[in-house]
Amino acid sequence: MSNPTAPDAGEPVSDIALPVRQGSRPRTTPTNPHSQLDQMPTPLLSQELAKRIAQLPGIRLGLSGRAPPGTIGFYLKEQDAHGPEEAFLLGLEFAHLHPSPDGSLHLPLPEPLRSKAIASGWAEKHPLAGHPTVSRDIVMVYAPREPAEIEVVVTLVSASWRYARGN
Repeated sequence: MSNPTAPDAGEPVSDIALPVRQGSRPRTTPTNPHSQLDQMPTPLLSQELAKRIAQLPGIRLGLSGRAPPGTIGFYLKEQDAHGPEEAFLLGLEFAHLHPSPDGSLHLPLPEPLRSKAIASGWAEKHPLAGHPTVSRDIVMVYAPREPAEIEVVVTLVSASWRYARGN
């Protein structure tokens, strides 16, 4: 797998290979707020995940415009946002990380990666995906349960970042 912090050097988003996530999927709420209910990460894992995502070039962190209070939103600069409307959650926000104890993320992924992420157990379709004002491409990416899973989650966030940039 390519280095997620240097996504421009990586393979095309459609070619990203994902390992199968071991174990069962976490329980989640069936509608908004769409939250992960079990298999929570430790606070250190969530902090490391946020730190790794923040290293993606040209993004800024802020409060999410589309999630409960305390959710970290990841935003592109306007000059870098060349992706389709479906590549964003709201405005220039392309992903967000839910606060502890949840630790899951919401982000849009293009096909066929979206289907790969769901089939391999890393994500699920957002229950409101495709409704008015909600991207049809949005998924919940489950919180990493151990350090090795951070790599896969960062790879998915990096793919969303590339999608929002139009790469």
